[in-house]
Amino acid sequence: MNEDKYIGMDVHQASIVCAVHSSQGKCIAHSIIETRAETVRDFLRGLSGTLHVTFEEGTQAAWLHDLVKPLVAELIVCNPRRNHLLKEGSKNDKVDASKLAELLRAGLVKSVYHGAPGVRPLKELAHADDQLTQDRVRVMSRLKALYRARAIVCAGTAPYSHAHRDEWLQQLTEPAPRQRATWLYAELDAIGELRREAHNRMLTEARPHPAFARLTGVPGLGPIRVAQLIAAVGSPHRFRTKRQFWAYCGLAVVTKSSADYQLVAGRVVRQARGMQTRGLNEQFNHRLKALFKSAVLEALKDATFKRYYERLRARGLRAELARVQVARKLAAVTLAVWKREAAYDAERVMQRAA
Repeated sequence: MNEDKYIGMDVHQASIVCAVHSSQGKCIAHSIIETRAETVRDFLRGLSGTLHVTFEEGTQAAWLHDLVKPLVAELIVCNPRRNHLLKEGSKNDKVDASKLAELLRAGLVKSVYHGAPGVRPLKELAHADDQLTQDRVRVMSRLKALYRARAIVCAGTAPYSHAHRDEWLQQLTEPAPRQRATWLYAELDAIGELRREAHNRMLTEARPHPAFARLTGVPGLGPIRVAQLIAAVGSPHRFRTKRQFWAYCGLAVVTKSSADYQLVAGRVVRQARGMQTRGLNEQFNHRLKALFKSAVLEALKDATFKRYYERLRARGLRAELARVQVARKLAAVTLAVWKREAAYDAERVMQRAA
């Protein structure tokens, strides 16, 4: 009998706790296996029937996704932020695995996209570039903190300049703080060199991508941003509409309302203007939001986007909200160029913006 089986996996560094449920929701088995490729394969191959598997997005998710996918009928790497059932009642590894299996059987898990393996090298290089950028910013902050702790004014980028480092070091009269600053400068130089190498490797990996040349034609999207964009998105066809892409980029407007209806002469009437709060969505890809927010500043140097921005300002929109609107327009244009495999057309952008 080819019965459907729903398997929830609670994944940890050393072990994976698996719960197997039948199509009727009955728990058939619990297993604790080692977090090792061959062990996972043996476990899945030992189960009969049509296998449906889920586990939460995490450190081992990409590796486990590629391992499990060829062995099962359905695999969903689920978003842990949506699994509120796991927070209710008792909690341990077996309970969590059973709850995941039950959520999968009920169709209540929200999947996390795992793209084609072909983009994986670029994704890894983009992660390395992000981490080196964060490390560089961290060292720069420590340098400024060292100067500020001694009431030395250090605004702007002047403290990082190679040409004037000796002058800045001379302001640190004590030997120990000066030695700390010397080491921080050496660390900053080393990270800067690694970051340049990461940029070059990332660009080398991204340039053969079919969309690279077209996307670099979009205002505000230089080669580095396009490489990061391709690494983060993978395929534009995972987004059916621009609104889905806006939500992924953290540019979707979320409205929360209360007391929407009232009774008038015994009839239920929707209030003309209920109590509402508006804002951008809170769950998003942080790399893409930072990318489009920084790209807006470059895009506003382009005549097309500058006119669009000025038109929004003329309507009375505040500057920061107008920039969000330009970021949404830039994201929509980027998605359209990528999906349609067409070159950027400024006239078409202005016609749609009119």
